[in-house]
Amino acid sequence: MDYQELADKIKIWAKQLGFQKVGICDVDLKEHEAELQKWLEAGYHGSMDWMARHGMMRARPDELLPGTVRVISARMDYLPPEAQFASNLDNPNHAYISRYALGRDYHKLLRNQLKKLGQMIEQEVASMNYRPFVDSAPILERPLAQKAGLGWSGKHSLILDKECGSWFFLGELLIDLPLPVDTPSDNQCGHCKACITSCPTGAIVEDGVVDARRCISYLTIEFDGVIPLEFRKAMGNRIYGCDDCQLVCPWNRFASITEEQDFHRRKALHSPELIDLFSWDEETFLKNMEGSAIRRIGHQQWLRNIAIAMGNAPFSQAIIESLESRKGLSELLDIHINWAIEEQLSQIAESSRTTTKHQRLIRIVQKGLPRDA
Repeated sequence: MDYQELADKIKIWAKQLGFQKVGICDVDLKEHEAELQKWLEAGYHGSMDWMARHGMMRARPDELLPGTVRVISARMDYLPPEAQFASNLDNPNHAYISRYALGRDYHKLLRNQLKKLGQMIEQEVASMNYRPFVDSAPILERPLAQKAGLGWSGKHSLILDKECGSWFFLGELLIDLPLPVDTPSDNQCGHCKACITSCPTGAIVEDGVVDARRCISYLTIEFDGVIPLEFRKAMGNRIYGCDDCQLVCPWNRFASITEEQDFHRRKALHSPELIDLFSWDEETFLKNMEGSAIRRIGHQQWLRNIAIAMGNAPFSQAIIESLESRKGLSELLDIHINWAIEEQLSQIAESSRTTTKHQRLIRIVQKGLPRDA
Protein backbone atom coordinates (compact mmCIF):
# COMPACT_ATOMS: atom_id res chain seq x y z
CA MET A 1 0.00 0.00 0.00
CA ASP A 2 1.14 3.53 -0.79
CA TYR A 3 0.72 5.15 2.62
CA GLN A 4 1.74 8.59 1.37
CA GLU A 5 -1.06 8.50 -1.18
CA LEU A 6 -3.48 7.41 1.54
CA ALA A 7 -2.34 10.24 3.82
CA ASP A 8 -2.98 12.73 1.01
CA LYS A 9 -6.47 11.31 0.49
CA ILE A 10 -7.21 11.50 4.21
CA LYS A 11 -6.50 15.23 4.20
CA ILE A 12 -8.81 15.75 1.23
CA TRP A 13 -11.59 13.71 2.83
CA ALA A 14 -11.19 15.59 6.11
CA LYS A 15 -11.78 18.92 4.39
CA GLN A 16 -14.84 17.49 2.67
CA LEU A 17 -16.14 16.59 6.14
CA GLY A 18 -15.75 20.16 7.39
CA PHE A 19 -12.32 20.12 8.99
CA GLN A 20 -10.07 23.05 8.09
CA LYS A 21 -6.80 21.22 8.67
CA VAL A 22 -5.52 17.78 9.63
CA GLY A 23 -2.09 16.42 10.50
CA ILE A 24 -0.60 13.04 11.31
CA CYS A 25 1.86 12.15 14.08
CA ASP A 26 3.21 9.16 15.97
CA VAL A 27 2.18 8.33 19.53
CA ASP A 28 5.40 9.10 21.40
CA LEU A 29 4.66 11.75 24.04
CA LYS A 30 7.26 10.70 26.59
CA GLU A 31 8.78 14.19 26.69
CA HIS A 32 5.49 15.52 28.09
CA GLU A 33 5.11 13.01 30.94
CA ALA A 34 7.31 14.87 33.43
CA GLU A 35 5.55 18.22 32.91
CA LEU A 36 2.15 16.52 33.16
CA GLN A 37 3.18 14.91 36.47
CA LYS A 38 4.52 18.23 37.78
CA TRP A 39 1.24 19.98 36.84
CA LEU A 40 -0.81 17.36 38.64
CA GLU A 41 1.40 17.38 41.74
CA ALA A 42 1.01 21.17 41.95
CA GLY A 43 -2.74 20.67 42.15
CA TYR A 44 -3.34 22.84 39.11
CA HIS A 45 -6.13 20.51 37.95
CA GLY A 46 -8.29 21.69 40.85
CA SER A 47 -11.35 19.50 41.46
CA MET A 48 -11.01 17.73 38.09
CA ASP A 49 -10.05 14.44 39.74
CA TRP A 50 -10.35 12.57 36.46
CA MET A 51 -7.26 14.44 35.25
CA ALA A 52 -5.15 12.65 37.86
CA ARG A 53 -7.09 9.40 37.94
CA HIS A 54 -5.78 8.24 34.57
CA GLY A 55 -2.17 9.16 35.35
CA MET A 56 0.28 8.91 32.49
CA MET A 57 -2.25 7.26 30.19
CA ARG A 58 -2.91 10.77 28.91
CA ALA A 59 0.55 10.73 27.34
CA ARG A 60 0.21 7.19 25.96
CA PRO A 61 -2.43 7.01 23.21
CA ASP A 62 -1.51 3.40 22.44
CA GLU A 63 -2.80 2.42 25.91
CA LEU A 64 -6.20 3.87 25.02
CA LEU A 65 -6.38 1.81 21.84
CA PRO A 66 -3.84 -1.02 21.78
CA GLY A 67 -2.10 -1.28 18.45
CA THR A 68 -2.30 2.46 17.74
CA VAL A 69 0.74 3.75 15.85
CA ARG A 70 -0.58 7.06 14.47
CA VAL A 71 -2.88 9.88 15.51
CA ILE A 72 -4.78 11.96 12.98
CA SER A 73 -5.27 15.35 14.62
CA ALA A 74 -8.05 17.49 13.15
CA ARG A 75 -9.06 21.12 13.54
CA MET A 76 -12.49 22.69 13.03
CA ASP A 77 -12.96 26.48 13.28
CA TYR A 78 -15.73 27.78 15.55
CA LEU A 79 -15.54 31.60 15.63
CA PRO A 80 -19.12 32.72 14.88
CA PRO A 81 -20.04 35.72 12.74
CA GLU A 82 -20.87 38.86 14.75
CA ALA A 83 -18.84 37.54 17.68
CA GLN A 84 -19.59 40.79 19.58
CA PHE A 85 -16.54 40.58 21.80
CA ALA A 86 -16.34 44.21 22.90
CA SER A 87 -20.08 44.91 23.05
CA ASN A 88 -20.63 42.08 25.53
CA LEU A 89 -17.55 42.58 27.68
CA ASP A 90 -17.99 46.35 27.82
CA ASN A 91 -21.65 46.18 28.82
CA PRO A 92 -21.75 44.98 32.45
CA ASN A 93 -25.51 44.42 32.26
CA HIS A 94 -25.02 41.84 29.52
CA ALA A 95 -23.61 38.36 29.97
CA TYR A 96 -20.38 37.29 28.33
CA ILE A 97 -20.29 33.68 27.18
CA SER A 98 -17.18 32.13 25.65
CA ARG A 99 -17.51 32.21 21.88
CA TYR A 100 -17.12 28.46 21.53
CA ALA A 101 -20.35 27.86 23.49
CA LEU A 102 -22.70 30.20 21.61
CA GLY A 103 -23.91 27.50 19.24
CA ARG A 104 -24.39 23.75 19.51
CA ASP A 105 -22.17 21.45 21.54
CA TYR A 106 -19.18 20.57 19.36
CA HIS A 107 -18.39 17.16 20.87
CA LYS A 108 -20.97 15.13 18.99
CA LEU A 109 -20.47 16.93 15.68
CA LEU A 110 -16.68 16.50 15.64
CA ARG A 111 -16.84 12.92 16.83
CA ASN A 112 -19.35 11.99 14.11
CA GLN A 113 -17.18 13.57 11.43
CA LEU A 114 -14.07 11.82 12.74
CA LYS A 115 -15.98 8.54 12.71
CA LYS A 116 -16.95 9.15 9.09
CA LEU A 117 -13.31 9.84 8.28
CA GLY A 118 -12.37 6.53 9.89
CA GLN A 119 -15.00 4.73 7.83
CA MET A 120 -13.70 6.31 4.63
CA ILE A 121 -10.17 5.16 5.44
CA GLU A 122 -11.45 1.71 6.34
CA GLN A 123 -13.15 1.36 2.95
CA GLU A 124 -9.84 2.17 1.30
CA VAL A 125 -7.71 -0.30 3.25
CA ALA A 126 -10.28 -3.05 3.94
CA SER A 127 -9.02 -3.69 7.49
CA MET A 128 -8.17 -1.11 10.13
CA ASN A 129 -8.63 -0.53 13.84
CA TYR A 130 -9.53 3.07 14.76
CA ARG A 131 -11.28 5.19 17.38
CA PRO A 132 -12.28 8.87 17.41
CA PHE A 133 -11.87 11.14 20.45
CA VAL A 134 -13.19 14.62 21.21
CA ASP A 135 -12.53 15.42 24.88
CA SER A 136 -13.89 11.94 25.54
CA ALA A 137 -10.78 10.19 26.85
CA PRO A 138 -7.58 10.97 28.76
CA ILE A 139 -5.39 12.14 25.92
CA LEU A 140 -2.99 15.07 25.49
CA GLU A 141 -4.66 16.55 22.44
CA ARG A 142 -2.59 19.74 22.29
CA PRO A 143 0.88 18.13 22.23
CA LEU A 144 -0.49 15.74 19.59
CA ALA A 145 -1.81 18.66 17.55
CA GLN A 146 1.57 20.41 17.72
CA LYS A 147 3.37 17.22 16.75
CA ALA A 148 0.98 16.81 13.81
CA GLY A 149 1.74 20.32 12.56
CA LEU A 150 -1.57 21.98 13.46
CA GLY A 151 0.11 24.71 15.48
CA TRP A 152 2.20 25.33 18.58
CA SER A 153 1.23 25.52 22.24
CA GLY A 154 0.99 29.20 23.15
CA LYS A 155 1.83 30.70 26.51
CA HIS A 156 -1.85 30.38 27.40
CA SER A 157 -1.49 26.62 26.66
CA LEU A 158 -3.88 26.73 23.67
CA ILE A 159 -2.81 25.66 20.19
CA LEU A 160 -1.96 28.56 17.88
CA ASP A 161 -1.64 28.50 14.12
CA LYS A 162 -0.05 31.41 12.26
CA GLU A 163 -2.74 31.22 9.58
CA CYS A 164 -5.81 31.14 11.82
CA GLY A 165 -5.00 31.90 15.45
CA SER A 166 -6.68 29.72 18.07
CA TRP A 167 -10.44 29.84 17.55
CA PHE A 168 -10.85 26.16 16.73
CA PHE A 169 -11.75 22.78 18.22
CA LEU A 170 -9.50 19.74 18.15
CA GLY A 171 -10.33 16.08 17.67
CA GLU A 172 -8.26 12.93 17.24
CA LEU A 173 -8.59 9.71 15.30
CA LEU A 174 -6.36 6.92 16.61
CA ILE A 175 -5.40 4.37 13.93
CA ASP A 176 -3.13 1.34 13.52
CA LEU A 177 -1.73 2.25 10.10
CA PRO A 178 1.92 3.43 9.77
CA LEU A 179 1.12 6.57 7.80
CA PRO A 180 3.88 9.11 7.09
CA VAL A 181 3.96 11.80 9.79
CA ASP A 182 3.84 15.58 9.36
CA THR A 183 6.39 18.13 10.53
CA PRO A 184 5.77 19.47 14.05
CA SER A 185 5.02 23.19 14.37
CA ASP A 186 7.59 25.59 15.79
CA ASN A 187 6.68 27.92 18.63
CA GLN A 188 6.29 31.49 17.35
CA CYS A 189 5.10 33.36 20.43
CA GLY A 190 8.49 35.02 20.84
CA HIS A 191 8.66 37.55 23.67
CA CYS A 192 4.93 38.33 23.57
CA LYS A 193 3.20 37.93 26.95
CA ALA A 194 -0.13 39.56 26.12
CA CYS A 195 -2.13 36.52 27.20
CA ILE A 196 -0.32 36.30 30.54
CA THR A 197 -0.71 39.96 31.47
CA SER A 198 -4.35 40.13 30.35
CA CYS A 199 -5.62 37.15 32.36
CA PRO A 200 -8.13 38.67 34.84
CA THR A 201 -7.21 36.25 37.63
CA GLY A 202 -3.52 35.58 36.93
CA ALA A 203 -4.23 31.96 36.04
CA ILE A 204 -1.28 31.64 33.63
CA VAL A 205 1.40 31.05 36.24
CA GLU A 206 4.25 30.55 33.77
CA ASP A 207 4.70 30.13 30.03
CA GLY A 208 2.29 27.41 28.91
CA VAL A 209 1.16 26.54 32.43
CA VAL A 210 -2.36 27.32 33.65
CA ASP A 211 -3.51 26.92 37.24
CA ALA A 212 -7.09 25.84 36.59
CA ARG A 213 -8.09 26.84 40.13
CA ARG A 214 -7.62 30.49 39.15
CA CYS A 215 -9.03 30.23 35.62
CA ILE A 216 -12.48 31.76 34.98
CA SER A 217 -13.28 29.04 32.45
CA TYR A 218 -12.65 26.38 35.10
CA LEU A 219 -14.49 28.32 37.82
CA THR A 220 -17.63 28.90 35.73
CA ILE A 221 -17.74 25.52 33.98
CA GLU A 222 -15.87 22.72 35.73
CA PHE A 223 -16.11 23.93 39.34
CA ASP A 224 -19.49 23.48 41.00
CA GLY A 225 -18.71 24.82 44.48
CA VAL A 226 -18.43 28.22 46.12
CA ILE A 227 -16.42 30.64 43.96
CA PRO A 228 -13.54 32.04 46.08
CA LEU A 229 -14.06 35.68 47.02
CA GLU A 230 -10.73 36.72 45.49
CA PHE A 231 -11.96 35.88 41.99
CA ARG A 232 -15.55 37.17 41.99
CA LYS A 233 -14.83 40.79 41.09
CA ALA A 234 -12.36 39.74 38.39
CA MET A 235 -15.01 37.57 36.77
CA GLY A 236 -16.93 40.68 35.77
CA ASN A 237 -19.84 39.64 33.54
CA ARG A 238 -18.26 36.37 32.33
CA ILE A 239 -20.87 33.74 33.16
CA TYR A 240 -19.57 30.83 31.07
CA GLY A 241 -15.91 30.61 30.17
CA CYS A 242 -13.45 33.37 29.35
CA ASP A 243 -11.77 34.39 26.09
CA ASP A 244 -9.47 37.14 27.33
CA CYS A 245 -6.21 35.34 26.58
CA GLN A 246 -7.37 34.71 23.03
CA LEU A 247 -8.78 38.19 22.50
CA VAL A 248 -5.40 39.84 23.02
CA CYS A 249 -3.37 37.32 21.03
CA PRO A 250 -1.87 38.97 17.91
CA TRP A 251 -2.20 35.74 15.91
CA ASN A 252 -5.98 35.82 16.20
CA ARG A 253 -6.20 38.72 13.78
CA PHE A 254 -5.86 36.01 11.14
CA ALA A 255 -8.78 33.95 12.44
CA SER A 256 -11.49 32.89 10.02
CA ILE A 257 -15.24 32.90 10.63
CA THR A 258 -16.67 29.40 10.85
CA GLU A 259 -18.75 28.03 8.00
CA GLU A 260 -20.42 25.53 10.31
CA GLN A 261 -23.96 26.72 11.04
CA ASP A 262 -24.11 24.70 14.26
CA PHE A 263 -21.48 26.99 15.77
CA HIS A 264 -23.38 30.20 15.05
CA ARG A 265 -24.90 32.09 17.98
CA ARG A 266 -28.24 30.66 19.06
CA LYS A 267 -31.20 33.03 19.27
CA ALA A 268 -31.51 32.86 23.08
CA LEU A 269 -27.97 34.26 23.43
CA HIS A 270 -28.25 37.35 21.24
CA SER A 271 -27.28 40.33 23.46
CA PRO A 272 -28.25 38.41 26.62
CA GLU A 273 -29.11 40.67 29.57
CA LEU A 274 -28.20 39.33 32.99
CA ILE A 275 -31.64 39.92 34.50
CA ASP A 276 -33.33 38.08 31.64
CA LEU A 277 -31.02 35.07 31.89
CA PHE A 278 -31.40 35.00 35.69
CA SER A 279 -35.17 34.85 35.32
CA TRP A 280 -35.07 31.50 33.50
CA ASP A 281 -36.48 28.67 35.59
CA GLU A 282 -34.92 25.24 35.17
CA GLU A 283 -37.36 24.19 32.46
CA THR A 284 -36.63 27.33 30.42
CA PHE A 285 -32.89 26.88 30.91
CA LEU A 286 -33.00 23.29 29.68
CA LYS A 287 -35.18 24.22 26.70
CA ASN A 288 -33.11 27.24 25.62
CA MET A 289 -29.83 25.37 26.10
CA GLU A 290 -30.90 22.18 24.36
CA GLY A 291 -27.96 20.86 22.34
CA SER A 292 -25.61 23.39 23.98
CA ALA A 293 -22.41 22.70 25.92
CA ILE A 294 -23.76 25.12 28.55
CA ARG A 295 -26.54 22.72 29.48
CA ARG A 296 -24.18 20.35 31.27
CA ILE A 297 -23.35 22.80 34.07
CA GLY A 298 -26.95 22.66 35.24
CA HIS A 299 -29.41 25.36 36.27
CA GLN A 300 -28.00 26.01 39.75
CA GLN A 301 -24.47 26.65 38.49
CA TRP A 302 -25.91 28.83 35.73
CA LEU A 303 -27.68 30.98 38.33
CA ARG A 304 -24.57 31.03 40.56
CA ASN A 305 -22.45 32.45 37.72
CA ILE A 306 -25.05 35.04 36.76
CA ALA A 307 -25.49 36.12 40.38
CA ILE A 308 -21.80 37.01 40.55
CA ALA A 309 -22.07 38.99 37.32
CA MET A 310 -25.10 40.85 38.69
CA GLY A 311 -23.12 41.73 41.79
CA ASN A 312 -20.48 43.25 39.51
CA ALA A 313 -23.02 45.22 37.45
CA PRO A 314 -23.86 48.91 38.10
CA PHE A 315 -26.36 49.45 40.90
CA SER A 316 -29.93 48.67 39.97
CA GLN A 317 -32.95 48.18 42.18
CA ALA A 318 -34.25 45.74 39.57
CA ILE A 319 -31.11 43.62 40.00
CA ILE A 320 -31.50 43.52 43.77
CA GLU A 321 -35.15 42.49 43.44
CA SER A 322 -34.22 39.82 40.90
CA LEU A 323 -31.54 38.45 43.22
CA GLU A 324 -33.89 38.44 46.21
CA SER A 325 -36.45 36.45 44.20
CA ARG A 326 -34.05 33.49 43.89
CA LYS A 327 -33.20 33.17 47.56
CA GLY A 328 -33.94 29.86 49.23
CA LEU A 329 -33.29 27.58 46.26
CA SER A 330 -30.04 26.26 47.73
CA GLU A 331 -27.37 27.18 50.25
CA LEU A 332 -24.77 27.37 47.49
CA LEU A 333 -26.83 29.83 45.50
CA ASP A 334 -27.73 31.92 48.55
CA ILE A 335 -24.03 32.46 49.33
CA HIS A 336 -23.47 34.05 45.93
CA ILE A 337 -26.78 35.95 45.91
CA ASN A 338 -26.05 37.50 49.31
CA TRP A 339 -22.59 38.53 48.12
CA ALA A 340 -24.06 40.06 44.97
CA ILE A 341 -26.66 42.04 46.94
CA GLU A 342 -23.95 43.35 49.28
CA GLU A 343 -21.90 44.42 46.25
CA GLN A 344 -24.90 46.23 44.82
CA LEU A 345 -25.67 48.01 48.09
CA SER A 346 -22.02 48.95 48.58
CA GLN A 347 -22.28 51.02 45.41
CA ILE A 348 -24.96 53.16 47.05
CA ALA A 349 -22.72 53.73 50.06
CA GLU A 350 -19.75 54.57 47.85
CA SER A 351 -21.88 56.93 45.77
CA SER A 352 -23.07 58.63 48.95
CA ARG A 353 -19.49 59.06 50.21
CA THR A 354 -18.42 60.48 46.87
CA THR A 355 -21.34 62.92 46.84
CA THR A 356 -20.58 64.05 50.40
CA LYS A 357 -16.91 64.63 49.56
CA HIS A 358 -17.91 66.55 46.45
CA GLN A 359 -20.33 68.78 48.37
CA ARG A 360 -17.73 69.41 51.08
CA LEU A 361 -15.19 70.47 48.41
CA ILE A 362 -17.72 72.84 46.85
CA ARG A 363 -18.35 74.51 50.23
CA ILE A 364 -14.62 74.91 50.84
CA VAL A 365 -14.11 76.49 47.44
CA GLN A 366 -17.13 78.76 47.84
CA LYS A 367 -15.82 80.06 51.20
CA GLY A 368 -12.60 81.13 49.57
CA LEU A 369 -14.23 83.03 46.70
CA PRO A 370 -14.71 86.84 46.69
CA ARG A 371 -18.28 87.94 47.41
CA ASP A 372 -18.77 89.26 43.88
CA ALA A 373 -17.33 86.16 42.17
